[in-house]
Amino acid sequence: MDQPVPTGPLPSRPHPDVVIAAVGVPPRGVYAGRDGSGPAAGPFADFFACQAMQEAHAMAVWGSLERCPTLAEALEYWHGNRYEERQLFLARAGLEAVGLCSVTLPLRENRATAGIDILVDPRWRRRGVGRALLDQAEAAARKHGRTSLDGFHELPLDAVPPGTRMVAAKSGAGALPADDPATAFALAHGYELEQVERSSRLTLPVPGQLLERLEADACRHAGDYVLTAWDAYCPDGLLAGYAALRVRMSTDAPTAGMDWEREDWDAGRVRGDEQELVRGGVESSVAAALHRATGELAAYTVLTWRAQVPESVIQQDTLVAAEHRGHRLGMLVKTANLRRVSEKWPAARSVLTWNASENQHMLAINTALGFKPAGYEGEWQKRLG
Repeated sequence: MDQPVPTGPLPSRPHPDVVIAAVGVPPRGVYAGRDGSGPAAGPFADFFACQAMQEAHAMAVWGSLERCPTLAEALEYWHGNRYEERQLFLARAGLEAVGLCSVTLPLRENRATAGIDILVDPRWRRRGVGRALLDQAEAAARKHGRTSLDGFHELPLDAVPPGTRMVAAKSGAGALPADDPATAFALAHGYELEQVERSSRLTLPVPGQLLERLEADACRHAGDYVLTAWDAYCPDGLLAGYAALRVRMSTDAPTAGMDWEREDWDAGRVRGDEQELVRGGVESSVAAALHRATGELAAYTVLTWRAQVPESVIQQDTLVAAEHRGHRLGMLVKTANLRRVSEKWPAARSVLTWNASENQHMLAINTALGFKPAGYEGEWQKRLG
């Protein structure tokens, strides 16, 4: 939902010269070493036009590519997998790429839902292109019997100055500025704001004294647990427990009123996810806590890094199983993984993460570590009649 449309009357139809077509994805590995621009002609020119548009949008809004998938990631992602079908469409006016949309279709669970994303080149906004792309995406979702559509958009912290008129999340916590163009676009097309996540940034390196103090405090409460860690692939002996925690991650993370069901993870799904990261050029570091008495995997946290964006680390999942909470395991695994960052990725200068506004416990851990607010992400939903 990154298409901004100011309030007021909206165009009823797109520019007559705009044509929307499905985008073919290059074979894996063929172009992974190239920059995001890719060849301007050829059978996969539309794919590279989409990548270039995504990168231009990230630079315009954020001034960096840390929130944008690299070309290698995009090549891997758009092939989809047996758990999710992914469709990408490009709008052109003649030879000029003017916008894109995408549809993600879960195949194992959440089969009533579809993910929707829209992006329009700034020079082509207010000409009905966004509406046409949304119609294309929603039609694809309806074709597959989906009745609940979801989308998101992000905006920087400075886009929400004090005194801004806000639209509150319907079911979760947080709000977005009412005058934000993407907010206006979503509301005008029947989407409701269900949840707001906050993005936060941690400057690296974390002061050693701070890490030592937080680690020591966590260890005083976590005497029944021992730390372990791995890169890329979970050890075979922990794989079943890790899959079980991934199931819990799909239910324990706050999702407000979004129509998202529990995901079923097993060893095969975990291995497939790990292989996709590796093929996409993403390095990962996992720190976990084991219960000494039972050997049970009780908590984990994941950090990822890409050589194409070496200054930035992304904080992915962090979870503590409910029966093991109250022992500072969240802080224990996070501090352990942050120590690994300086060894594995010395060029990294910050860690970027997202948390639901209502997830006060995890936000408190991040604040203690030194994370500062960086922006907001709105989670939108539309139920089809």
